[in-house]
Amino acid sequence: MERDNASSPGGFVLVGFSDRPRLEPVLFAVVLAFYLLTLLGNGTIILLSALDARLHTPMYFFLANLSVLDLCFTTGSVPQLLHNLRGPDKTISAPGCATQLFVVLALGGVECVLLAVMAYDRRAAVCQPLRYAVLLRPRRCGQLAALAWLSGFANALVMTPQTLLLPRCGRRRVDHFLCEMPALVGMACVDTAALEALAFALAVPIVLAPLALILVSYGHIARAVRRIRTGAGRRKAVRTCGAHLAVVALFYGTIIYMYLQPPSPRAQDRGKFLTLLYTIVTPSVNPLIYTLRNRDVHEAARKVLLGKGGAEA
Repeated sequence: MERDNASSPGGFVLVGFSDRPRLEPVLFAVVLAFYLLTLLGNGTIILLSALDARLHTPMYFFLANLSVLDLCFTTGSVPQLLHNLRGPDKTISAPGCATQLFVVLALGGVECVLLAVMAYDRRAAVCQPLRYAVLLRPRRCGQLAALAWLSGFANALVMTPQTLLLPRCGRRRVDHFLCEMPALVGMACVDTAALEALAFALAVPIVLAPLALILVSYGHIARAVRRIRTGAGRRKAVRTCGAHLAVVALFYGTIIYMYLQPPSPRAQDRGKFLTLLYTIVTPSVNPLIYTLRNRDVHEAARKVLLGKGGAEA
């Protein structure tokens, strides 16, 4: 019998969508297309944010952090998914599974906190425009970004070993297409109530507190917008916050729907497709949401494409 933890030399088998073999070639093409879009879109934002001085603002600093996060998140899961969709081999090594779990936990936590930081940025821009430069000085922006990254990685450092060390009594089949924590916990052959309680306790500062801060920030923004008397001023405020609000709705809406479903085989299948949406679609559309109607990004891209170099002094 194989050892019952992640040190098993055989690693794990990611069941994924193997019960739908005809769907796998279609999914392979879709996942590859979205992955390439993710690399192109987020890479472009990072490049433009570095090259153009007009994008050296708190908003684009945090957006560049989000783009780095999306690139790391997709690269930590999508190549393995493409490999598994390409043929009959569905295995993943034990170190590969551990790395994937760590990346999912860490970067998922980083995104929760980072979206709250970006909401604070939008609140300051709309509610306190005269103090915006003081409230979000470069040093403070760096501290807020560091808080987001450290919070996510601290969460992963706690939960990853706790999850991987659960006894599994030789079970190797992960009913998912990636090494996600709920799927790995579901394979355990012992009571996992203590681990689930720990996960919930850590979810409060990592997931729920950022969501509460986002809602509070947008409550202040809504009140400020109602006090604006001109239609042009209101439209400008909405444009300032619209992209971030769309990203928050897509991110949290997917997570809430996925984790609040009652457990059932059908819910498990829906969970796989929702995770696929969160893993490949959201990181690819984030750059589009932020840049589709953004004049500063359009001008920066035009300068780079026309070979005019970086930013003006």
